[in-house]
Amino acid sequence: MHERESQPSHGSTDAGQPLDQPHPDEVAASMRGGFQPTSPFPHTYEAPSPRSDGRREVTTGPVPGDPAIGRWQHRLEDGRVQCDLCPRGCKLRDGQRGFCFVRSNHNGVIMLDTYGRSSGFALDPVEKKPLNHWHPGTAILSFGTAGCNSGCRFCQNWDISRSRIWDTYAVDAQPDDIVYAVKGCGASSVAFTYNDSIVFAEYAIDTAHACRDHGIGTVAVTAGYMSACARPEFYRYMDAANIDLKGFTEDFYWHDTGTHLADVLATIDYAVNGTDTWVELTTLLIPGHNDDDRTLHAECAWLREHCGRDVPLHFSAFHPDYRMRDVPPTPKERLLHARRIALQEGLRYVYTGNVSDRDGGTTYCPSCGARLIERDWYDITGYRLTADGTCPDCGAIIPGVWDEHPGTFGGMHVPVDIRRYTGR
Repeated sequence: MHERESQPSHGSTDAGQPLDQPHPDEVAASMRGGFQPTSPFPHTYEAPSPRSDGRREVTTGPVPGDPAIGRWQHRLEDGRVQCDLCPRGCKLRDGQRGFCFVRSNHNGVIMLDTYGRSSGFALDPVEKKPLNHWHPGTAILSFGTAGCNSGCRFCQNWDISRSRIWDTYAVDAQPDDIVYAVKGCGASSVAFTYNDSIVFAEYAIDTAHACRDHGIGTVAVTAGYMSACARPEFYRYMDAANIDLKGFTEDFYWHDTGTHLADVLATIDYAVNGTDTWVELTTLLIPGHNDDDRTLHAECAWLREHCGRDVPLHFSAFHPDYRMRDVPPTPKERLLHARRIALQEGLRYVYTGNVSDRDGGTTYCPSCGARLIERDWYDITGYRLTADGTCPDCGAIIPGVWDEHPGTFGGMHVPVDIRRYTGR
């Protein structure tokens, strides 16, 4: 993805960890200097028994009506509670955390422990999400939390997503606070990003609802690993989304992300065809893992057949990180080659990211070939779209959400102290 935005300032674990312990795999990985799995991550995790000494970080149950109560859960016959937010279906006893580390069983109720607790805020260009067909050039207030329900070995934001000390660095920000911050800092929209927005779905939904009441746009950045029962409420309040399609083989998904391709494809299909959300997709090309021609042709053909030709696709360069530091960066030519394959397969809007590529950053008219939006990284250097989003040369409609004039925010990344707008 366009270098999945580095956090303003501040990491895979299994479900069922006692609340005050790191997972043994994390400890072992740090001792041996890397992660070399011998088996895939579990799909539905059976939590181990709680600590024998009975210690718990949480000893009181939730207050009725608390917005942090997980909205997708059910109790099992053996007394455990199953989280239904994502396909993992973590089954938790009292005092245990799920795979994501930020959902835990508090006296028989699964809670989102990061509700109202952000890992930081920043103003970013909307193109960094990346979104090239949604209010181009505008500033978007971006924030995330700790935790992730994927186990990507190549995570670029692992210090946030895999963090085990999230509460130490968390910033208190309730949904209404974020509305005030958007208005005060000059943004026109808010992005749930940095870690996967699905993990903090309740927090994101409530914030999106508050933003919508004030005419503020909302964007979800996600890997799409979400249960069918949670999709409708989540996407109902998202004006736009960038969804990662990390590869196109089950083997890659299973071994390198700990998730399943079919679940992600189902989310993409739903978001594109079953909602009013504007959707763009991103594939991070990792040399030797997901970038062979056969896989790229299959991915683009599936997108054409199931999502149509007009959903923008971003191919982004990989940089060694986290548990894939031994894999080389993606050569620029490989990105250009992938883009050519996508165009050959009939996709109309294909972009490159994380490299300097003026051609791969340009929006072309698919009818007459005119250059409509020219970009230099995140800066818009040319803009010829009409106010109603049509090509001035041939009148072709360019799918997207357009303004009469593009924004001028450029490629800045500006940390935001939300306390300035909340009085805290």
